[in-house]
Amino acid sequence: MSFKEILEYNFLNISDFHLNLWNILMVIVIFTIAKVILWILGRIIRRFFSKRQVDTGRQFAFQQFLKYIIYTLTVILALEAIGIQLSVLWGGAAALMVGIGLGLQQTFNDMISGLILLVEGTVEVEDIVEVDGIVGRVTSIGLRTSKIQTRDRITILVPNSKIVGENATNWTHNRHAIRHQVNVGVAYSSDVELVTKLLLEVCKDHEKVLADPAPQIQFKDFGSSSLDFILHFFSHEQMGIEIVKSDLRYRITQVFRANKIEIPFPQRDLWLRNGVVLEEKK
Repeated sequence: MSFKEILEYNFLNISDFHLNLWNILMVIVIFTIAKVILWILGRIIRRFFSKRQVDTGRQFAFQQFLKYIIYTLTVILALEAIGIQLSVLWGGAAALMVGIGLGLQQTFNDMISGLILLVEGTVEVEDIVEVDGIVGRVTSIGLRTSKIQTRDRITILVPNSKIVGENATNWTHNRHAIRHQVNVGVAYSSDVELVTKLLLEVCKDHEKVLADPAPQIQFKDFGSSSLDFILHFFSHEQMGIEIVKSDLRYRITQVFRANKIEIPFPQRDLWLRNGVVLEEKK
């Protein structure tokens, strides 16, 4: 038996479908060529984007989208190489695909959402997002799910439909500093002008609080047991903003105590209408 006969020998025959070594070699060659093309295009894209200073998130999104297109075409060519007619395959599996589509409706929704993320770029790798009350950094965007690393360095998988279809917040989308708040309550006997001055000094001393835009103090309300203020400040810090707020609260406590400004706690006065009767019953 010649080498050509060995390659063309059908070791699997199912109705009109035949599989031989030549078909398998063709599939291997097709996938190898696809990987080489992806490698070459990846190098070209990285050089092109680096010259134009395109952010890493946009680079990742474009490369992922390109990878999905090439691998889809590769699978189609591989199926054709082994003799599977896709028109016949889709026609025969139409009824089955309807049932599968209904069962995998959420999966398809996540996949479409993943394509929207990659194309639109509303959320990119390295962005800080908040989804369902969880704040974290996007480490990768897949076709169905995205990986988000929380402040506790825990990686969670979030369906792409939650990022696209729900009220997800992208804290770094505009690349601008964001305003944050710290709530402060002081006793009614406090000097409000002094309180304002001290809060501004606390902001001025912290390296991660921006001087421009300048911090602002808002006298919010007359509370039930305190005068309520809000300290508004801008910062580029996102993942560690809670630590910045903690630092400010530590410092506020110190300067208030040094200036004898009381931070009250809720108090209630109890009045007994029949106090004299109760005293006689003792």
